[in-house]
Amino acid sequence: MAEIKLAAQVRNEFGKGAARRARRANQVPAVVYGHGAESVHITLPAHELQLALRTANVLIGLELDGKDALVIPKAVQRNPLKGDIEHVDLLTVKRGEKVNVEVAVHVEGDLAPGGNLLEYVQNTLLVEAEATHIPESVTVSVQGLDAGASILAKDIPLPKGSVLAGDEDAIVLQVVAAQAEEPAAEGAEEEGAEA
Repeated sequence: MAEIKLAAQVRNEFGKGAARRARRANQVPAVVYGHGAESVHITLPAHELQLALRTANVLIGLELDGKDALVIPKAVQRNPLKGDIEHVDLLTVKRGEKVNVEVAVHVEGDLAPGGNLLEYVQNTLLVEAEATHIPESVTVSVQGLDAGASILAKDIPLPKGSVLAGDEDAIVLQVVAAQAEEPAAEGAEEEGAEA
């Protein structure tokens, strides 16, 4: 995964008013923490951050007061109406360090014929990977699966260098038979017409 560089500025004002002023100036308030160091409150350019966060588990290289730091997003708060980023929590990582992240699960292939439906029990999988080699997603084949089949976390192939960090027996996907609606009884339709 490519590293995205962002210029950050330390912020000394806190509270709602300061956060609103930062957002009006197209900046996003953020906090950098990790490795036992004291938390650092910063602002990031809103547009560049929005573009960077389009990639799940993106590795960000922060340029802060002449120093470089590697971070990954841990929590992103968005405006519920506009979808704009309001605040970001960033976790400091080091090259070669292992981190636990949630990775999206994608499927490929077609289910067995017969009106079966695929149910996602979990949309993501918790994996441990090197901070500089976090997979964007994992792919699993559902080719030919019939109703009643399920795929466990341990059944999903992981990219090289990644290991499962969550419950290996957790159901991630399951195939269920489509449920047909029962036709309404003729007597019930006639009663409805009279009323």
